[in-house]
Amino acid sequence: MSSIISASAEETVAHGQTVAATLRRGDVLALSGELGAGKTHFVKGLATGLGAPVSVTSPTFTLIHEYADGRLPLYHFDFYRLDDADAALRIGLDEYLFGDGVCVIEWAEKFPALLPPHTRWLRFTHRDDGARAIEESPAP
Repeated sequence: MSSIISASAEETVAHGQTVAATLRRGDVLALSGELGAGKTHFVKGLATGLGAPVSVTSPTFTLIHEYADGRLPLYHFDFYRLDDADAALRIGLDEYLFGDGVCVIEWAEKFPALLPPHTRWLRFTHRDDGARAIEESPAP
């Protein structure tokens, strides 16, 4: 995926499902973009695509949600409320990054140095026509 346009939340979820089919153990997805740009809907699609039978919500206040019942475990982080990189490390980020599942991190641009070189960076942006653009990009 290099760049896609999503006209609705449902399309964003569907794009997440498509990406989920390509994921392997140890993959890391870093999501960046404004509030309401579709990051959590994309993660809903990832979870559904991996076969996790749960309702996905943003981990803004809990910092991480684990969805272990799919083809691969999915670890969903949100760095929005973290003030420094040490806070991310204290929640065990390293163990998850080098564990047995897939890590997806919202607001990852806050601490890019914590993520491994093989991280796939996805930028979510609002478009003037109300749609969302999702673009694969280099690390910040």
